[in-house]
Amino acid sequence: MHRSGALMAWNVFKFCTALRGLGSVMILMVLGIVGVTYYAVVVSNYGPALFTAGGFGSLTALVVLVLFHLVMLLWSYFSVVLTDPGSVPPNWRPSVDEEVGEGAPLSASDFNNPILTMHQSTLISDPGDPRIRFCRKCNQFKPPRCHHCSVCGRCVLKMDHHCVWVVNCVGALNYKFFLLFLFYTFLETTLVTLSLLPHFIAFFNDGEIPGTPGMLATTFLTFVLNLAFTLSVLGFLIMHISLVMGNTTTIEAYEKKTTPKWRYDLGRRRNFEQVFGLDKKHWFIPSYSDEDLRRIPALQGLEYPTKPDLDAQDL
Repeated sequence: MHRSGALMAWNVFKFCTALRGLGSVMILMVLGIVGVTYYAVVVSNYGPALFTAGGFGSLTALVVLVLFHLVMLLWSYFSVVLTDPGSVPPNWRPSVDEEVGEGAPLSASDFNNPILTMHQSTLISDPGDPRIRFCRKCNQFKPPRCHHCSVCGRCVLKMDHHCVWVVNCVGALNYKFFLLFLFYTFLETTLVTLSLLPHFIAFFNDGEIPGTPGMLATTFLTFVLNLAFTLSVLGFLIMHISLVMGNTTTIEAYEKKTTPKWRYDLGRRRNFEQVFGLDKKHWFIPSYSDEDLRRIPALQGLEYPTKPDLDAQDL
């Protein structure tokens, strides 16, 4: 048993090391897919059609080229890649007295009592329980909704998951950017799929198709790739919309199965605001207003409002 456990731990370690090693490879892959898509849509098909199709064909090409912009997609993507998802501040200490369940600051002597020492030997991770949580791997206390990422090798605030596509963890400080990346990816891939559908159908007709073999192959490949991404991203987008509406994360959704009542569910509107903020002008761009950062502590990743009735039950 001990040998099998050690072997499993070694396999997990190698898997996490491999994920770290992907790094820039995944970023280059994303940029490569974007580049191929741009070439197929703009250079091979709708760019030339804008000047040669005439009439309705030129108008269609203009609409596609205007709608086909990658600014928001790339802005959101690199915001997720480059934004730290949130880490535990040095020497952070919880302010919850576990014995009485009140929000009283802990004194220095409290951290030396046998109860906390006991918890330091056990990783407490029940998301519905406000008890003090301690990470043995980082050797530090964990704020609410914080989890340890084996790939990053650290605790991440409100961790949702580690995403190989963005080579980063998705957590409190970049979750909104990740959702916008999914949203704009779905819009772009849907547009590309629909705009290249007539060209894809033409492959199976008997008529002659204009263009070099390389251009035709690129168009065919781009259509297949974008159709696959449209369907897969739609599934992820629906899943994460449901998570936002319930004010939970992917990890918490799994752990929550044993929790009858979710203390962080404040209603759909407030749950949405906990991720996207109150300023509507910033909802669809990967940034927050200074006012939202000041008024909504959840956007900082350390404090989260809870249901008053569930808090009262803990007293």
